[in-house]
Amino acid sequence: MDFMKLNNGFAPKPTVTIGGISVFKGFLPLSDQLLLIEDLRLIAAKAPIFSPKTKSGKPMSVRLTSAGEYGWFSNHQGYQYVSKHPSGVNWPEIPASVMSIWWAMAGQGPSPECCLVNYYGEGARMGLHQDKDEANFDWPVVSISLGDDALFRVGGRERGGKTTSIWLQSGDVAVMGGAARLNYHGVDRIKFGSSQLLKSGGRLNVTLRVVT
Repeated sequence: MDFMKLNNGFAPKPTVTIGGISVFKGFLPLSDQLLLIEDLRLIAAKAPIFSPKTKSGKPMSVRLTSAGEYGWFSNHQGYQYVSKHPSGVNWPEIPASVMSIWWAMAGQGPSPECCLVNYYGEGARMGLHQDKDEANFDWPVVSISLGDDALFRVGGRERGGKTTSIWLQSGDVAVMGGAARLNYHGVDRIKFGSSQLLKSGGRLNVTLRVVT
């Protein structure tokens, strides 16, 4: 997948903008989604999906793994980036298929250092939060949706303000950058079984970030 060549070297234009976040509806055709799924399975084989706990000790409803120099982790010390999987192995490299999407969306600049893979099973959700554990907010967060539909909610930079929502489908890509880089966002719910991409149902959300 070389999206920059397909777009003559220019980044694609978003089809929808919600709360300053650019959403590219149907950006990935089914063939590319299937390729991504195979690459994500290889990541999970090397760094198995696990259930992190919140600072209060409660398990998160979302399960996850990562690829890249850093992976995402949470325990009683809070949210953090770590250099190794909980089992002690290094995180796998970010697949070229995923990197192609980053370059298409982010253009010039540093490579992402973390590819976070979140799995949403039936009943899973993600509360409103900011992506603010990175050292530099100049680079966007690129988010790829695969599998079941998800109700994506977006607010502003302050908690408790007005929010808007949009349903994200498999193949959609969202980019949080610029003034919207630190906007609160989350997933209220998924429509379990709405997609046939994953044999057992559910949603995979792949997010790419520059960490340092």
